[in-house]
Formats: sequence, structure tokens, C-alpha cells
Amino acid sequence: MSETLVADRPRNTGMGRMTGKVCLVTGGGSGIGRASALKMAEEGAAAVVIAGRREAEIEAAAAECRTLGAQALAVRTDVTQEDEVARLVGTTVAHYGRLDAAFNNAGFQERRAPLEAQHNSVYDEVFDSNVRSVFLCLRHQLPVMFAQGQGRIVINASVSGVRNPNPGLSLYSASKAAVMSLMRSAAMEAAPRGVGINAIAPGRVVTDMMLRSGVGDMSSVAAGLPLRRMGEPTEVAEAVIWLLSGAASYVVGHVLAADGGFLAS
Repeated sequence: MSETLVADRPRNTGMGRMTGKVCLVTGGGSGIGRASALKMAEEGAAAVVIAGRREAEIEAAAAECRTLGAQALAVRTDVTQEDEVARLVGTTVAHYGRLDAAFNNAGFQERRAPLEAQHNSVYDEVFDSNVRSVFLCLRHQLPVMFAQGQGRIVINASVSGVRNPNPGLSLYSASKAAVMSLMRSAAMEAAPRGVGINAIAPGRVVTDMMLRSGVGDMSSVAAGLPLRRMGEPTEVAEAVIWLLSGAASYVVGHVLAADGGFLAS
């Protein structure tokens, strides 16, 4: 192969995978978002901006990022509202001058119930939180990254968008399937302009959102997985960081399942 075809690819320097990068995490106050924000700081990020609705949680996460050596900023944000998303991205650039890596993680799962028992308001909340929020984040993040000529974005999808593990979560599953389709289309548009977009599809991970959804007996859920255990947010965060790093420079439009083997079983 001619060297000219590969000469411009990013190089892995062997340093921290986020060294020098300005990072943004939505839904960063708890669960997978918080674990990813902390991992960014551990991996040498210059700055981590943490967005979420619960101010005390995102402030605590930002403070912990600072103890790990990164600059950090907590920005209270409802990512279903365009003016707040625009403010979030604008604040990031105003403080740190750029945006290199974004993890669009914020989401919502309805309380488990049959489809006929779900109401229009639940549909609106699920699709606004899981699909509209991603659309808005991409709309405002991409112009910044295009102007820089580079950037990486990861979107939090779910194995439920591929195969629904439980009845009673039909809206959540449909919204995550939509997110995967949106991600692939955005990835095809963004790649020629230097921006890599991918998605992570967590499986059964112990988070507050999962515990609130009424899934049922966690021991039986864990017993049904090939690894015979639930996942931890930190395990998903490792996959998120890899997708955001230069190590994944040739990965575009991909959904990486961090699911303990659920989709393979």
C-alpha cells in the first residue's frame, strides 16, 4: 500500500488516551457518564465539561475530575432544550477554546409497563431525552469540530436498540434503535470532514436508571448473561474512552456492544 494513503492517520503516542483534549460529557453526574468523565481526567484530558440536570451531582463529578489533574467545569443543562445545548457548547469553547471529544450520554428509560399502558407524555420524555437530545448535541458540536478539522463523538445507545431484553420497555428500545440510525447517518456525513462518530451499546450495567426501571430480580438477570454478572459503569467507560481516542481512528459509524456477551448469546 502506498504510504501516502496512510501518512495522515493519527498516531498513538503511548501517553494517556485523552492527553491534552477538551472533553464534554452529557448526563455526567452519575452512572456511565460520571465514570467516563473521571476516566477522561485519569487519561490526561486538559479539561472535562460535565453537563446534567442535577447540579449537585455534576459539581461533585467536576470536583473529582480536578483531583485527577484535569480542569473541569459543571454546566447545568437540559439537553432536550436547544438554547441550553447551544449554551453548553458555547461555554465549553469560551472557556477552553475548542472541543475535541464529546460523549452524548444523557438519556431516560421509562418505568417498565406494557405498551398500551404507556402515555403520550412518557413517549415524549423518552424520545426527547434519547433522540432529540442527540440531534441537538450533534447540531451544535459538529460545527465546532468541523472548524477545527477534527473531533471524536460517542453516543450512548443500548443493546435494547438491537434486541429488547425485556418486555415493557418498548419506547426505550425504539428510541435507542433510532439513535443508532441517526449516529450512522451523521457518521457518514462527518467522516470526510475529520470527525469520527460512533456509539456504545451497554448491556446490563448497574446504574441508577436501570435500578429505577423496575427490571426485576438482578440475580436472575445476571445469571442469564454469558459472564454471569452485571457490568459496572467503569467497564463501559473504558470502551467509551477507546472510541474517543486516536486508537480508534479507523472506526467510524460503529456500535460497540459492552454487554457481557448479551447480543452474542
